Amino acid sequence: MAGIEIASLHKRYPDGTVAVEEVDLSIGDGELFVMLGPSGCGKTTTLRAVAGLERQTSGTIHIGDTLVDDLPPGGRDIAMVFQFYALYPHLKARDNVAFPLRAEGVPEPEVRRRVDEAARMLQLGPLLDRRPTRLSGGEQQRVALARALVRRPRAFLMDEPLTNLDAEQRADMRSQIKHLQRELGATMVYVTHDQVEAMSLGHRIAILNKGRVEQVGTPMEVYDRPASLFCAAFIGSPPVNLVDVEVADGALRGGGGLALPVPSGLPDGRRLVAGVRPEALEVTAPGADGAVRGRVVSAEALGDETIYVVECEGEHDVRVRMPPTTRFAADAPVGVRHVGGPPPVYDRDSERLVA
Repeated sequence: MAGIEIASLHKRYPDGTVAVEEVDLSIGDGELFVMLGPSGCGKTTTLRAVAGLERQTSGTIHIGDTLVDDLPPGGRDIAMVFQFYALYPHLKARDNVAFPLRAEGVPEPEVRRRVDEAARMLQLGPLLDRRPTRLSGGEQQRVALARALVRRPRAFLMDEPLTNLDAEQRADMRSQIKHLQRELGATMVYVTHDQVEAMSLGHRIAILNKGRVEQVGTPMEVYDRPASLFCAAFIGSPPVNLVDVEVADGALRGGGGLALPVPSGLPDGRRLVAGVRPEALEVTAPGADGAVRGRVVSAEALGDETIYVVECEGEHDVRVRMPPTTRFAADAPVGVRHVGGPPPVYDRDSERLVA
């Protein structure tokens, strides 16, 4: 296995479209690294440049100690798993998995051994003699993953491989990919627009926006301390509440009398945006100490929690995560108050984290 170093990567297409702009990433040997962002943010283009399927306009890519900029995809010793499984429909699963080894001229006894080993890791044994049309979407994706695995590449590149699966299959495949990566100690770069996949899989996450890296960190780092308003709004479900505040009298003061703890070092009078997670608020009876008055707009009961949308006086609607035992009816008058520590705050102009 090998780490991957991406330095000053830039990709401009002939029509002038800039897909990637000055991306710098250092991916450790044996790391499961996730690139996360909305459609068009540059994450897939970056992955394809690492694979050699796109030629970058400028910048360098190292896989291990090897500069791969001028190497074709076949010379980079990587394996790629795509959103679409790309299995040969006329071949059984066993032969689909074995195909890259036979193409390389690997002796047949070694082919059988590696196919059986990959099938064991991915629980494909009973499925090896079926053709793709007799496999579910999740089973086909496991065959595609096994086909990549048998090559024993220096790194695995995965481009939204679970998009076409249903919710149960996605959860099962996330578990299998995580277990497989841990068992192999493999370097994996995983591209997704799904924050659940990113948070549950990644050792670290890079959040991309408009061709640039906004933040790199562990899942909890990007959740607890988003580096920009974009990161704060993109990570979290339900999304963060962005509250206009002013530093006054030792607190962050929002509309309707909402008071939030202030991070140290911020002078009075500064106007900022606070990123308040739904779990850092609570819905109370109207008139409770420290609460602003509001009205329940909606309540979404999810079994293990209830998400309230509350219209607060002097403030936009806010989302609040509450235990399922709490019951407030729609249109009921309520109070909302802050129950956590100081929230991250952002400059209104630059939209970057201040404190």
